[in-house]
Amino acid sequence: MSLPFRKELEKYKNINEDEILSKLSEDELKQLEHVLDDLDPENALLPAGFRQKDQTTKAATGPFDRERLLSYLEKQALEHKDREDFVPFTGEKKGKIFIPKEKPVETRTEEKVTLDPELEEALASASDTELYDLAAVLGVHNMVNNPKFNEAGARSKDGKGTVRNVVKGEKVKPIFEEPPNPTNVEASLQRIKANDPSLTEINLNNIKNIPIPTLKEFAKALESNTHVKTFSLAATRSNDPVAIAFADMLKVNKTLKSLNVESNFITGTGILALIEALKKNESLTEIKIDNQRQQLGTAVEMEIAKMLEENSRILKFGYQFTKQGPRTRVAAAITKNNDLVRKKRVEGERQ
Repeated sequence: MSLPFRKELEKYKNINEDEILSKLSEDELKQLEHVLDDLDPENALLPAGFRQKDQTTKAATGPFDRERLLSYLEKQALEHKDREDFVPFTGEKKGKIFIPKEKPVETRTEEKVTLDPELEEALASASDTELYDLAAVLGVHNMVNNPKFNEAGARSKDGKGTVRNVVKGEKVKPIFEEPPNPTNVEASLQRIKANDPSLTEINLNNIKNIPIPTLKEFAKALESNTHVKTFSLAATRSNDPVAIAFADMLKVNKTLKSLNVESNFITGTGILALIEALKKNESLTEIKIDNQRQQLGTAVEMEIAKMLEENSRILKFGYQFTKQGPRTRVAAAITKNNDLVRKKRVEGERQ
């Protein structure tokens, strides 16, 4: 529905402005200029010639000679006397040069404390209880209030009584090195190729000397395997060719549920190939790709987030995003997938 005033403007749509201006007289043009002066000078839609009042019609006040004007200004500048300084500059340095004082290095010498022979003899023959009472008298309150004291007490040297609140040393917990991975690489590969039904999990983590062709053979063998559900090759120095081989495997494998390729040398190309392969995979629910030698970058993270938003089967995704945007998007997608699984489980229980 058109407004009434728009109908009235339709008749001005095809007006020829140049033709109208050519018919105006000089007085009418000047009158039009005065009208344009009242318009908004900041209006960007107004032509530049109409935003400023025309001031070029003013008559010259006299003849103008540029060279004569420059010579006059130069002469006037030379005749002008410089202002005299109150204190003339002579270049003489006054005052003393500041030299910072060197602070003496404080050296402390430990004084050897010597006690009277009677005191040394008394301390040497004192029992644990007497030493503890002496410490309390001297104001060592931290020892008295330390929660690590043995409240039950311990036997004194003479064995006659118990000494309470004696500091007990903490036992040092030994940290043992992680044993090497005992997995037999060749035997595991042959069992995968033979489709051994008892082999459901493969762990090649931290085995550094697996050749790249052997890792590709694992991927090729998993294409036809129907029993392995978990495969992990973290810290095996895998690279993009290995990742691409496993991506091709994911496109045809229908059994694998978990894949771990963390702590390797896979770049954004290999990671995107793995995520892209998830579009044709219907079994994998967990994939871990974090801690690669080279950072993936924002563009790769955004592409990963986009592909995971379109995936409805991944329930666990192991990667620490560097940007808030893709991190939030992936978290929402994983939460949505877990909610779908939970709803299906609840509906199955009800039925």
